[in-house]
Amino acid sequence: MRSVVVTGGAGFIGSHMVQALARAGYRVVVIDNLSTGHARAVHHGELVQASLADRGDLRALLFRHRPSAIFHFAASCQVKESVENPIYYYKNNVSGTLNLLEAALEAGVPRFIFSSTAAVYGEPETSPITEEHPAIPINPYGWSKLHGEGMVADAAKAYGMQYMIFRYFNAAGADSANRLGEDHRPETHLIPLALRAAIWESEELQVYGNDYPTPDGTCIRDYVHVLDLADAHLRGLQHLEQGGENGIMNLGTEHGTSVMQILEGIERVTALKVPHRIVPRRAGDPAVLVASPAKAKAVLEWEPKRDLDEIIRSAYDFMRRYPEGYPEALGPDPFGPQPQEVEAE
Repeated sequence: MRSVVVTGGAGFIGSHMVQALARAGYRVVVIDNLSTGHARAVHHGELVQASLADRGDLRALLFRHRPSAIFHFAASCQVKESVENPIYYYKNNVSGTLNLLEAALEAGVPRFIFSSTAAVYGEPETSPITEEHPAIPINPYGWSKLHGEGMVADAAKAYGMQYMIFRYFNAAGADSANRLGEDHRPETHLIPLALRAAIWESEELQVYGNDYPTPDGTCIRDYVHVLDLADAHLRGLQHLEQGGENGIMNLGTEHGTSVMQILEGIERVTALKVPHRIVPRRAGDPAVLVASPAKAKAVLEWEPKRDLDEIIRSAYDFMRRYPEGYPEALGPDPFGPQPQEVEAE
């Protein structure tokens, strides 16, 4: 079996990627320091608790497993936090990526797939955003990811490593059938926060600003299902394995949804109202971020399959199954064993 390494594989997007790779027949090794990820979310492969700050440990691990590719998801990703503590973001996202790249090059890993973000574009000049749009971030998180992109592309040019960089927009949803979902602590993403407010009514959702230049005054984002993201990353790996060109690609739906439209969608899908109140804008938030996925469609034949209602429904199902998030103990799952994994042909 081909071996691949997934950093941040115990996190939200990474855990869904691990599942997709295992189902496609890859042997997966997960590297995660479990500072924000959950061991319970790793249903396949081997979990190694390690830090990207230790290049020696990374080098030893990569020499031991000799992976054919690395998927790099491990990063800090909160815009507000990055504005308040930029040095931490550069240390974690930039230095961590550099350590991983150096270890990968020393171990001869031939492919590197980098998780990037729409935050590299800053305030968009056009919409939907194509990959040719100027990359001028307006917050340290976006800058940290853009620096990571540059390091990956420069290393590939100098040393012959293949790479794929995916700039995705708002990952959301869950694979509720296999008990994977979104569990950040503290939670910062809109859909799970809104669902919590709707289900428990214990705290109003804070809507950051209603004076943006959008139809209802609230921010517009492009929400893409996490399973569609995992599918795109898998296609990216297979594209490189078949000798395809390196590339940078947006992953989104080309459809923008405002904060208020998300709240309306939750009421439509769950029949629950979301208690909310308007508060001042957050620093570093662009008004509109919507992707053009045309390049991914042309090169990888990828299209998002799941709509907003399915995103909300799957996130709602996961939250009802795990109302307090993943159990931290690694004992028996209170909801029974995982479905039997099917051998890949």
